[in-house]
Amino acid sequence: MNDFVDKHSIVRKIWGNSDVILFIFAGSAAEFALNKAVDWLYFTGKIPSDPLGRLFSTVRYAQMIVFADGESAIKTIDQISSIHQGVEQSRGARIPDWAYRDVLYMLIDYGVVAYELLERKLSLEEKEEVFNVFSEVGLRMGLKDLPRDYASWLQSREEHLQADLVNGHYTADLFKQYKKHLGGTRYRILLECQKLVVPAKVSELLHFGSSAKGKILLNLYLLSRKLKIDGLVKHILLPAEYSEQIHALNNGALAKAKPKTDSINHARAYHANKKLQGM
Repeated sequence: MNDFVDKHSIVRKIWGNSDVILFIFAGSAAEFALNKAVDWLYFTGKIPSDPLGRLFSTVRYAQMIVFADGESAIKTIDQISSIHQGVEQSRGARIPDWAYRDVLYMLIDYGVVAYELLERKLSLEEKEEVFNVFSEVGLRMGLKDLPRDYASWLQSREEHLQADLVNGHYTADLFKQYKKHLGGTRYRILLECQKLVVPAKVSELLHFGSSAKGKILLNLYLLSRKLKIDGLVKHILLPAEYSEQIHALNNGALAKAKPKTDSINHARAYHANKKLQGM
């Protein structure tokens, strides 16, 4: 059985690197908060109630695709589609196709940006490889109007950024939840990390300003890696209850771990929607 992603692929290096993954989701957390379809995340109740848990759930699914054989990866993609269909049925509406594309685009974009920030510049061929893998995921999910290649994706990504983002009520509330679950110091570090990876449009809408502090923190962290004390740094900076899962981000180990909870609980989604309607 062939692997869904070649064992030597840059995609496995990206999604098997805990540092890169954490930056991918720092950027995604910022952009998610601006997306015009973010109300769907409030309907399930997952992100506002447990943003860190949602991160690890999403990473687990990504690694179950990237580090699996072709048949297993397809089963995982179909499972993701089934979960979303269940949420759509609970709400009685469809998640917009462009919202699905936005999520795929974030995984492509932040994967490239985060890896280049922490490791090295990627070649055009490697960027094409990242695009191709997630394009295959999108095609399996039945998404339409996907770009045909990386060059087309760059243009489509910019169009989505201009059309699909807004700073609204959910934006402010999500950042409040990030701060609540991370605490003041970790939250400020998150903001500095986000400034280093988000596109200009996201930075503009969130009024981020200078990334000078973030660059200093990044250089200090890169130094800690050279001194081989980065594990201690992450242990200090990240919530202790997630230390085991953070370690498991390396080399796709999280994909093999048994999840503690279902990815989406439909009963919780129903009650979350009732609560949302009362906001």
